[in-house]
Amino acid sequence: MIATAFFTVDTVWFQRLYVLFFIEIASRRVHLAGCTPHPAGDWVTQHARQVAWTLAERAEPVRFLLRDHDRKFTGSFDGVFQTQGARVLRTPIQIPETNRIAERFVRTVRSECLDLLLIVNTRHLERALTVFIDHYNGFRPHRSLDLMPPSGRPAIENWTLAQTMAVKRRDRLGGLLHEYERAA
Repeated sequence: MIATAFFTVDTVWFQRLYVLFFIEIASRRVHLAGCTPHPAGDWVTQHARQVAWTLAERAEPVRFLLRDHDRKFTGSFDGVFQTQGARVLRTPIQIPETNRIAERFVRTVRSECLDLLLIVNTRHLERALTVFIDHYNGFRPHRSLDLMPPSGRPAIENWTLAQTMAVKRRDRLGGLLHEYERAA
């Protein structure tokens, strides 16, 4: 099962940008579909096709797509997933809690990334979100996944205090994100 939603980001030039993303419910893995100042139905459908092609490579097919009643989600958007055998579920009107996994990701990306950056344009937003989502999927531990990142790579290794180990830190987004791994 996957969920999808839009959220908005305002640039330093007071331009509103719309971000379309998909999140896998079980693994919490996020897929960035795209950013645009004008999310027309054709744009949304094309980006849905690209994400659907990516998801089609998985071993398990997508059975359900959870989305809200936003007018940007057209019949052709639903058709992209229905042709692959997915059933489109719409959340009740005015109740964002029913799409809680997607809403929680929006809160996380805002508090850990977007609220700390001044976004200039669409390209800058896409670059920042690409780096953050790579960090989110590959390094950030999640409580619901027993402190594992969505990619399945262990975030914390078991070791005792008697052992010494070299740790390498990699800063991303100008030091906003820190990723740690064992030095070879």
